Amino acid sequence: MQVTLSPHAEELLKAALGRQAGSSAEEIVERALEKLVEEPPAARKRTSAEAVEHIRESRKGVTLGGLNIKDLIHEGHKY
Repeated sequence: MQVTLSPHAEELLKAALGRQAGSSAEEIVERALEKLVEEPPAARKRTSAEAVEHIRESRKGVTLGGLNIKDLIHEGHKY
């Protein structure tokens, strides 16, 4: 198989070659592909308690710009 790299990908590969002395371009690409196909740690199943905690943490600091839910429902009824 032959792959053509974009100019940006070629720059990234050259930078990786500069940091990893003794590695070939093929080895670097192979390692990167192996990382892509590994199951990410975030893909594991969460318990319901972990999911609730994640939702609570995610919503901190998120606002509706001063609106409340009743106002939004009322806006929806106008149309």
